[in-house]
Amino acid sequence: MKRSSFNVLFFLKKTKLLKNGEASVCMRITVDGTRVENNIRKSIDPSLWSQAKESARGKSRKSCDLNAYIENARIKLHQIFCELEEQNQPITARLLQEIFFGQDKEPEAVRTLIGTMQEHNDQCRALVGKDYALITVRRYESCKRYLAELIRQKYGKDDLPLAEVNGELVRAFEFYLKTEKECQQNTVIRYMKCLKKITNLALANEWIAKDPFIGIKFHEKEVIREFLTMDELHIPADTRSAFPVISVQS
Repeated sequence: MKRSSFNVLFFLKKTKLLKNGEASVCMRITVDGTRVENNIRKSIDPSLWSQAKESARGKSRKSCDLNAYIENARIKLHQIFCELEEQNQPITARLLQEIFFGQDKEPEAVRTLIGTMQEHNDQCRALVGKDYALITVRRYESCKRYLAELIRQKYGKDDLPLAEVNGELVRAFEFYLKTEKECQQNTVIRYMKCLKKITNLALANEWIAKDPFIGIKFHEKEVIREFLTMDELHIPADTRSAFPVISVQS
């Protein structure tokens, strides 16, 4: 699995000073270009803040306490990041944020795309002959396999958190099916419907907040079936009559 990039930045929120003239200190966590920000509920006089060093100047009690908090936060976040990497867990900025601010709580398992699809497919396979046809289950399994291939190719990972499934991935999957798998339009749509069922399931369970299919529409191509003429229907019979009938006697 490709290693995630990780960075922590501390800065002042100078746009809205507190009544005492101090500025709130904020923390920004960035993982693979996606970031989340939090007010750490600490403040300092803007004149005492060094953005270059991301710390407070001086040796006052307030400056020392703030700097100690910042140093401790960096260490804890780095530890959390390393532990998740060792566990081969998908890492997001929001996950680091949630674990950091809820140290006393056991973090919930991260819902992932491939993991959720596998869970869904296992349930469908158990219902073959009752609620699902075998060919439908095999289509879901092929969809999961193709998505896993795309994620490894595009992101260098084995899986993606559901929270990171967006319109870009949906369009990339459509392109992948048409180019890498050489699927025809109607076959592509069948696989896209498999993916949409998973994202609808995620929306219903509040595992994701936004539908990644918003603004994306697919249209099936009409398949024109040509019917045989009366002359063509008689060709097989005429062809058979042109050959002698061989009888086999025991």
